[in-house]
Amino acid sequence: MAEAKAVEFPYLGIALIFFAVALLITFSKLPEVRVTPSDADGSGAERKSFWGILKYRGLVRGVVAQFFYVGAQVGVASFVIRLVEHVTPGTSDVAAANYLKLHLLGFMLGRFAGSAIMKRVSPSNLLAGFAGGSVLCAAIILFGSGAFPIWSIVILGFFHSIMFPTIFALSLRGLGPYTKIGSSLLVMAIIGGAICPAIMGLISDATNIQKAFAVPLVCYFVVIYFALTKSKQVGAFAG
Repeated sequence: MAEAKAVEFPYLGIALIFFAVALLITFSKLPEVRVTPSDADGSGAERKSFWGILKYRGLVRGVVAQFFYVGAQVGVASFVIRLVEHVTPGTSDVAAANYLKLHLLGFMLGRFAGSAIMKRVSPSNLLAGFAGGSVLCAAIILFGSGAFPIWSIVILGFFHSIMFPTIFALSLRGLGPYTKIGSSLLVMAIIGGAICPAIMGLISDATNIQKAFAVPLVCYFVVIYFALTKSKQVGAFAG
């Protein structure tokens, strides 16, 4: 209760800041994003049917991949401390939190490293490689013992780093007049961050936290599927 009281006012302050920014955006005149004729799909007119966007397989796979990636990312970060304390009993919350810091540091370093590597490697191939590294780390967490699961969850931060923006960009390529709707769906896919961690929590309660990492393991395979099946013409209609 004391810990909850200690963060009450900071969180209220953050909420007020977000509310103020929301009001500022609401009453500000922002430029309208318009689709140019060159962005159209050849029909010469913008299609406004929501269901028409389902014909773009690249986007549909991207929304699914984004859902599972965000679910894995939020789930892993949420359970770093619990995993450390489970693998090494007796570890204090403060000591376990240091591994969360390293996990987040890896995320930051991965952003810079990924941007540099992407100048030489295609985004889809790099995404597949990082997702493959995530699968390996999740498997070690799930089946390993000792220090291996701990350092694997630290390294996962690095592999997570490029996934969200890369999935986002690859999914929107070639959508033309559907770009706005497509980007909205990709943003909505972050709901995976509310669902996958909850499933991990249920598995953890029934067994242990290590076995709960079967959930992000499955999520990474979905991301690999998206990366490997990304067609050269992402926005092409399904034939």
